[in-house]
Amino acid sequence: MALDRWIALIFVAFCCIYGYAAFFTMDQLLPPFMQRNPVWPSTFPKVLAVIGAIVGIIVLLGIEKTEETTKEPSATDINLANLREYKLGQAFVLLALMVAYALALRPAGFLLATSVFLVAGSYVLGERKFHVMIPVALIATGIMIAMIDIGPRPGNIPMNVPMRQPAITMSRFWMEKAACRPMR
Repeated sequence: MALDRWIALIFVAFCCIYGYAAFFTMDQLLPPFMQRNPVWPSTFPKVLAVIGAIVGIIVLLGIEKTEETTKEPSATDINLANLREYKLGQAFVLLALMVAYALALRPAGFLLATSVFLVAGSYVLGERKFHVMIPVALIATGIMIAMIDIGPRPGNIPMNVPMRQPAITMSRFWMEKAACRPMR
C-alpha cells in the first residue's frame, strides 16, 4: 500500500476516535440550559470528524485518482525514496512550537505567547527580517484580540434563564461561615 493510503488509514482511525468522543462523551456534561441550544460545543467537532472520515476514506480507496494520475507520479506525490529531501525538521520544529505555544498560553498570556509563536514560526519557515516579523506578529495578535473583544458578550445573549440570583450563593455561604453559626 502506498504511503498516502497508510496516512489516510491513520487519519480515518483518528477521525473515528475523535468522532466517538464528539458524539458520545462531550454532550453528557452539558448543563440543562445549554442542552436547549441549537448549536452545542460538540457541533464543530462532530462536523470535523465526519468530513475528515469521508475525506480519509476517499483517499484510502483511491477514488480521487484518475487514470491520468495513476500512470506516472506527479510532483505532489510522496516518494519514499526521496524522503530525506523533504523538510521534516521544519515540520517537527513547528509541531514542537505549537505544543510550546499551547503550554505557554496560561503562564505567559495570549499577547506574549501568540506574538512569540508567530515570530518563531515565521523564523522556522525561513523569514529572517525581524523588522518585518515583529510588527506583523503584533498586528496579527492585536487583530485577534479585537475580534475576540468585539464578539458576543454573555450578557447580550438572550437565554431563558432567570436573571434573579439567590440571596446567598454557595461561595458566599462558605465565606461568611454561615454553616458554623447556630440558627437564630
